[in-house]
Amino acid sequence: MSTTPSRPPSFTETPAIDPRAFRRALGNFATGVTIMTASAGGRQVGVTANSFNSVSLDPPLILWSIVKRSGSYPVFAEATHFAVNILAANQIDLSNQFARPADDRFAGVAHRAGVGGTVLIDGTAASFECEKHQTVDGGDHWILIGRVVAFGDYGRSPLLYHQGTYGMAIPHPQVDEPCESCHTTSGLHSRLEDNFYYLMTQAVRAYQQAYQAERRSSGWSRGETRVLLVLDTGVPCDMRSLVQQAAMPAREVGPVLTLLRERGLVERLEGDRFQLTPAGHEQAVAVWAMAERQQELAFRPFSAQQKDDFRDMLKTLIAGFR
Repeated sequence: MSTTPSRPPSFTETPAIDPRAFRRALGNFATGVTIMTASAGGRQVGVTANSFNSVSLDPPLILWSIVKRSGSYPVFAEATHFAVNILAANQIDLSNQFARPADDRFAGVAHRAGVGGTVLIDGTAASFECEKHQTVDGGDHWILIGRVVAFGDYGRSPLLYHQGTYGMAIPHPQVDEPCESCHTTSGLHSRLEDNFYYLMTQAVRAYQQAYQAERRSSGWSRGETRVLLVLDTGVPCDMRSLVQQAAMPAREVGPVLTLLRERGLVERLEGDRFQLTPAGHEQAVAVWAMAERQQELAFRPFSAQQKDDFRDMLKTLIAGFR
């Protein structure tokens, strides 16, 4: 086992890359969300990360990366083991909690001890307990490679992360398309066509695909439009409220706010609150108009009464699960 970070060979300098544009492009790769945990020297730490990936099946190796300036890194550096907690779809609050600075990020979090001083969080989609195998220098991050010594697969739907916002997995319609070489629709596909959950998820997927195409062509990221619309209530919001209402990690809301402020669309008030400027309100109105256009196109075949009934059905369904 190697714990001394290894250095990469020298390389030729490349032209400067815009970090924001680079980060935004990387955001097109959808990932899961994890909380990495470890303990050493009487301290236990946990950090939210989406850099987790598999490396090898034999031996069983995984990796993730942590920013070098992280206050949690000294514990990960000293620890002999760390754990990967893959968050379930209903654990957005945990993701945000472990992404923010705090004296005790584990406060109020149900957890248990794992191998080698690792910490396993309850209610996750899966977990991996790892012996630290190697630490590699990766620019402004340390890349930690772990050898898996134990794992748990709990069968829960995972939390996803894409373009700065949280999401969840839904079945893709092409997976369940009938076989073209068959003369009849498969029994599974036929039964799915009568299942409300399946139909709702496919409707949402199709609707999002059309809407996001127009949003991207307008030059707005999903995170930017969410922050604009949350702030368009006219009531100033603090960071915690923005994170919750936009369903985005705090580490993504901050850069979005910085970008919108540089464009003169958001202003910062006393008490670390934010509100739209008049120019920001104009942009929010344009985003709402874009959403209204997509809604009108999607529901054009239906009468006003059908749309009212559908809206009431959705509200009743949502209220019934709260």
